[in-house]
Amino acid sequence: MEADDPMTLSGRDAYRAELTALAEADERIVCLEADLGGKNHPFQTAHPDRFFNLGIAEGAMVDMAAGLAAGGHRPFVSTFAPFAALRAAESLKLTLGYLGAGVTVVAPYAGVSGAWFGTTHHCLEDLAVLRSVPGVTIAAPYGEADMRAVVRAAAESGRPHYIRTGRNAAYESLPWSGGELPLVNWANEAAADEVCLVSVGEEGTRLALEATGQRPGLGHAHLTYLDHHHLTLAAAELGDRHRRFVVVEEHRREGGVAEALALLMPRCEVFGVNAGHAWPAEGGDHGEVMAALGFDLQAVLAAADRLTPAEV
Repeated sequence: MEADDPMTLSGRDAYRAELTALAEADERIVCLEADLGGKNHPFQTAHPDRFFNLGIAEGAMVDMAAGLAAGGHRPFVSTFAPFAALRAAESLKLTLGYLGAGVTVVAPYAGVSGAWFGTTHHCLEDLAVLRSVPGVTIAAPYGEADMRAVVRAAAESGRPHYIRTGRNAAYESLPWSGGELPLVNWANEAAADEVCLVSVGEEGTRLALEATGQRPGLGHAHLTYLDHHHLTLAAAELGDRHRRFVVVEEHRREGGVAEALALLMPRCEVFGVNAGHAWPAEGGDHGEVMAALGFDLQAVLAAADRLTPAEV
């Protein structure tokens, strides 16, 4: 559910706060932004000599980060998801994939969280693009604690990362214990013969939580890491518990997590609730644009009904 605590940070603000704190102890960390930082970026305030605003030159920003990584730095770069995953796609392929450079790309405004900014600022294709590049760790955190944990893990590992988040929505992370995020966070336990919702990202998780609030008998498993390696491991755990799944993701059907899990779990039924094939032609807030694409609570409940056998 949406956080009641006004101090809970949105995903992109949690990223900035955590990176700024990590940089206090790790001088290798540098922060690059493509004209997205604003006047009060906390990293720029705390570490002005390690903050670079490249303007609207996203590909050049990623290329520069590759050079910094080769020089021993831990660069984090951030820009709108459509400009990171699509406009700078070639640079991402070469930097994160071919070179395997230790660059972390943090992409806010994923999905249609840009809403009234319009189609140029929507990104429903980024998971398909990044999942096709070998060696990239892909994450879509839900809530402040998840984002902070993912940023810490990326900084410690020095491996290529793509981190997807929304615009300004702030959510409390699902409970988890231990130092690392769980591979599968079981938000709602259910009987093995029940349908299990698999939530991806902020809005997919919000909708799954609303759905289980209305129908507590549904299972709900949340995934933060979405690259092939992590999904392969998650699929084994999911398949041990359930046989019927509804994957809820703010993304196109093609190249999304539902397709990936269907291939990884051929003995299971996997149905996707997603943004489909339409192009939003009218403005509105985030929820209104998602609803226009058929990505809403009713779609999730209808999918669960579709996979639930009729009583004889």
